Amino acid sequence: MRERNVDERRVSDNGGGVSARPMLAKDRAGFIGRHGLWSEAQYAAAGQLRRVMDELGIEMVRFSFVDQHGILRGKTIARAGVDAVLRSGVTVPSSLLLKDTSGQSVFAVFSAETGVGVEGFSGAGDIVLVPDPRTFRVLPWADRTAWILCDLRFPDGGVVPFCTRSMLRTELAALEAKGLGMTVGAELEFHVFRMPDTQLSAEHIGAPGRPGSALAVSPTTRGSQLLHEEALDDMQPLVDALYRGLTLLDLPLRSIELEFGPSQFEITMEAGDAAAIADAIVLLRTAVRRIARGLGFHATFMSRPQGAEGASTGWHLHQSLYDLRTGEGVFVPDAEGSTLSLTGSAYLAGLLSHAAAAAVFSTPTVNGFKRYQPFSLAPDRIAWGIDNKGAMIRAVGGVGDPATRLENRSGEPAANPYLYIASQLISGMDCVERGLIPPAPTADPYRTDAEPLPASLGDAVEAFLADDVFATALGPVVVDWYATIKRAEFARYLRHVSDWEQREYFEIF
Repeated sequence: MRERNVDERRVSDNGGGVSARPMLAKDRAGFIGRHGLWSEAQYAAAGQLRRVMDELGIEMVRFSFVDQHGILRGKTIARAGVDAVLRSGVTVPSSLLLKDTSGQSVFAVFSAETGVGVEGFSGAGDIVLVPDPRTFRVLPWADRTAWILCDLRFPDGGVVPFCTRSMLRTELAALEAKGLGMTVGAELEFHVFRMPDTQLSAEHIGAPGRPGSALAVSPTTRGSQLLHEEALDDMQPLVDALYRGLTLLDLPLRSIELEFGPSQFEITMEAGDAAAIADAIVLLRTAVRRIARGLGFHATFMSRPQGAEGASTGWHLHQSLYDLRTGEGVFVPDAEGSTLSLTGSAYLAGLLSHAAAAAVFSTPTVNGFKRYQPFSLAPDRIAWGIDNKGAMIRAVGGVGDPATRLENRSGEPAANPYLYIASQLISGMDCVERGLIPPAPTADPYRTDAEPLPASLGDAVEAFLADDVFATALGPVVVDWYATIKRAEFARYLRHVSDWEQREYFEIF
């Protein structure tokens, strides 16, 4: 039977003949074609994006990847160079994967032996951004500019082990081999402040290991009035712009809400495929910041910024598994009175068992751990409850409820979505495979005698290094790489003399 094609134009017309690849043979001889890095769907998407560029007059395309911290980095390519990038990718320095959040290199990037445990990083040599044309979006805040998300490869075509997008897909492929898929939903809280009319000055200029001073900002809402409609009305120009922008980007927007704290908001997303939602979160965070900036606001996904101590922001990650054959949720229980099936209970046991180690991914910043406080709608210990928003894990659902799921409330909104979601899958599936059961739920999450969550990023790193399940799943090289970067970041924080220390000790001693 003749293959059904996405693009059946003649090859001479840039069609694919019996293939969905809308490229001439000479175009397929590049880096991507030689190493077989695209699927037929990706070739078809590449043909489609070319047509969209022509129709809309796109002049520049940003080719971006997500680094270890969840931050987008990449290059903007002029229209004339886009075809070459779609054939062979674009190179960036490999040292970008060896830095902390300040841009300071943690490894010896210019030495023959970098200490990272993988060849290909010495001399800050290049890695290749391999675009995924299925992620093509036209940016509503940048004129005639589009965006594509990329994966990472070495120049010889080899896999870069520190590509976090690929890490999640590896875990999802292992889950698929078991006949299961993963659905996630995200609730992302953030703060929006008013920006001053001042320009950057010398105090704002930083260096690796020493960021410049943060910009002065002022509040946008008074706080203490959860879901107050009139307060949200005061921010309607921003709400309208966010709705338009996020919708134009085809992001699965569900709601825009006013949260409890001053200047605090929340965006929720429709649940969907774990890999797709991770990609969506990356773009959503950038979109929120850029759209807000265009209206004179500063949006931040930092969990506990100064001036917003009344309520920290979190990332509540809803998650469930489903049967690939039937589409039915495997967390849905059969027995009346149960919240979770046996598989769901075992998965929950894994989230609890590995919570301390997974905190290095769910809460990867020094600041995020300052959110773990009692009676704050954020958890402070490793416990679960049935529809209890004070517990670290909230179980929702029951017999006949296809939306039965687990909600991890410990994450911070700055987390790398690929690593956060992968950490949940690794944790949960460990105990599914071992058939473990969780402890009893708590009805008093801030008074239970359950183990506390790590008190600091340093404590989380040590728990991560002590957890063999992550070493087995990710490999010792990845574990050591990530732990080294986070240890260095935490050590730099400890060396800093804070304003608290100055106020506390300078005059009395």
